[in-house]
Amino acid sequence: MTSSTDLVSSIIDALKASDNGKSMNLKKLRSSVLTEEDKASKKQFKEAVKQLEKDERVSLSSDGELKLSKSERKSADDEPTEKKKKSKKEKKQKKEKKSKKRKDTASSDDEKESKKQKKQDETPEEEDDDDVEEANGDAENNNEEAEAQSDDPADKNKPCKNNPQGITRLFIGNLPFAITETTLNDFLNGSITHLKWITDKETGKFYGSAFAELRNSKDAAKCMQEINGTQLMGRPIKLNYAPPKDLEDWPPKSRVITGGKVANAGGQAGGKGIKAMSVKPEGCSKLFIGNLSYEIDDEGITKFFMTVDAEIKAVRWLFHQDSGDFKGVGYVDFWNTDACEKAATLNGKNLLGRPIRIDWAE
Repeated sequence: MTSSTDLVSSIIDALKASDNGKSMNLKKLRSSVLTEEDKASKKQFKEAVKQLEKDERVSLSSDGELKLSKSERKSADDEPTEKKKKSKKEKKQKKEKKSKKRKDTASSDDEKESKKQKKQDETPEEEDDDDVEEANGDAENNNEEAEAQSDDPADKNKPCKNNPQGITRLFIGNLPFAITETTLNDFLNGSITHLKWITDKETGKFYGSAFAELRNSKDAAKCMQEINGTQLMGRPIKLNYAPPKDLEDWPPKSRVITGGKVANAGGQAGGKGIKAMSVKPEGCSKLFIGNLSYEIDDEGITKFFMTVDAEIKAVRWLFHQDSGDFKGVGYVDFWNTDACEKAATLNGKNLLGRPIRIDWAE
């Protein structure tokens, strides 16, 4: 088994050697530094990551990305590696190449100017006509460019490719419960102008979906074509055109509205705490748990619920039938309804870098 010190060094080295030189998915990182992924090695890896977090050398994001701290990255930047030397050399060569190109261009322009002046001296009237034609051509190009970049409100719902009806409102489904307005807007290329989380009017429970108004029909078409079905926080997001119904007050007057007071508590669409849950069935001793880290296991979930003295009877994880990949959700049975109620108080609490989503189950 690898020593803790060697494992910590391996983790840091792997992060520095990643594609962006600073971060990597936790699961991918574990595979790259462990020679054998048995239970003991995985546990040792977790301890090493925790130690690095404690030492503030790394941080773990909610989507399972382990990232070097600024101080650690600065230390890496100060190392005189061969890669950096090579990069400096390439930059110098590129700079010299650009300088040579500018000189060649300048020389070529001088030659063209000389020929042009000679031609003007020989046939001044003909050259004047060419200048007028060239000026007109430039004006037409400028007009076309200005038209393409127009932000005229009249163009907001203008029919375009892949969006012949000029629709600017999208339905967004299969959202993670930890989603925020900022995260969703970044995911949709920063094109959201109004957002409505879809929630239960009485309980404020977030349904994992929303309506978003985009800047214009072209932005909506681009999202439908490029983003629909792609992953956000481990979930494939579903997009559909959703034109507002007749007499519907849309877009809303405020930038963001929700269906209940607790729906956006703590900056999360799904909220947290007992109020964000559904009505508890009588005698319930089973919970649904979601928004789980892919690193969770039986031992981890047992320790989590034991913090409130809720002893688990059994746990069942859910997996995709086709790929066998973990869905990030499961069901937990407790010995009695009292233990179940204690466990439910942890709804929204942080577990392995994610706010856990808990609800009653039958």
